[in-house]
Amino acid sequence: VLHIAADSGLDHARAAGHEVDVVVGDFDSVSDAGLRWAESNRVELIRHDRDKDRTDLELALDLAVDRGVTAALVLGGAGGRLDHLLGNLTVLTASRYRSVPIEARMGEAVLWVVHGERVLHPEVGTLLSLIPMHGDAERVETTGLRWPLDGGRLRAGSSRGVSNVVAAAPVRVTVGSGVVLAVAPGGDGPEARPSR
Repeated sequence: VLHIAADSGLDHARAAGHEVDVVVGDFDSVSDAGLRWAESNRVELIRHDRDKDRTDLELALDLAVDRGVTAALVLGGAGGRLDHLLGNLTVLTASRYRSVPIEARMGEAVLWVVHGERVLHPEVGTLLSLIPMHGDAERVETTGLRWPLDGGRLRAGSSRGVSNVVAAAPVRVTVGSGVVLAVAPGGDGPEARPSR
């Protein structure tokens, strides 16, 4: 297992008691104390110029793929800058990571990237949205959802896949072409309840 922290992710990882093998980024948000800890514990530091054209998450995923990971769990917050969040969601679903199953935990939300076929294990009753990324998703089939999809299309720019509900676990999602981001928003407020 390779534990990569993206910039200030080092501070969050340390606070949560997670191991860290490598820190990557431009180090504009990591604390000085975190960097001193990493240096004293012989954690590998990969520093990039601040005038880079990739987010720290993208740098971390590229490093993970270069080092041969076969699956990735991304832990991060859902707050902060909206542009970073949107950019990072497009990064998670990029075709170059197709061979690496990605699951992400962002705040209370759990996200799964679906290229081809994926089996998900949310609890029955969980709200689950299927969002096409980078264009239309074709021949989308699901099992285990209250409103199943049976080989249809999820169009980019449409909200058709939003607010489904897990009726039986596990949930199977198959995408003939394109990529889908499956999102369980989490929480127990109205945002986590079906809104159909």
